[in-house]
Amino acid sequence: MSSFPIKKAMPSSYAALYYHPIWSTRQRSPLIRPEWSDDLYAYIGGIFRNQGNRLLVAGGVADHIHLLCSLQRDSVVMDVVQTIKTNSSKWLREGHSPSFRWQDGYAAFTVSHGALAAVERYIRNQAEHHKKLTFEEEMREIFQRCGIDIDERFFNQ
Repeated sequence: MSSFPIKKAMPSSYAALYYHPIWSTRQRSPLIRPEWSDDLYAYIGGIFRNQGNRLLVAGGVADHIHLLCSLQRDSVVMDVVQTIKTNSSKWLREGHSPSFRWQDGYAAFTVSHGALAAVERYIRNQAEHHKKLTFEEEMREIFQRCGIDIDERFFNQ
């Protein structure tokens, strides 16, 4: 017999789960226009809120977006991203770009509480950052820093 009691429920559970999801438009087409990108990010923020999660900052350039978000302890990154991509692409096709599509895949990275400010600055400075690097170069650099083996199919969607 175990000396530890088995609990069926955890009434007071806490989590600080921060993620940095990134994905591009299909074929890296430059479809995200500056004149409506803030509306896109606000729409995505609403999707996060509807899921009980929080968008901390969003940014990007014409061919991809970066998000910094806080997820509830029972949220699944894949489900959150799929809901955002599905709903935002429909919204974009209906109101801004009839041929709009996101790439099939995405990347998501965990962020420590201590790194939130640095990641937020990184996301807010995407336009400046991409004067020097392409999306593919940026992602290869991030994957390498995170020790992720690159599947070339990520870049061909």
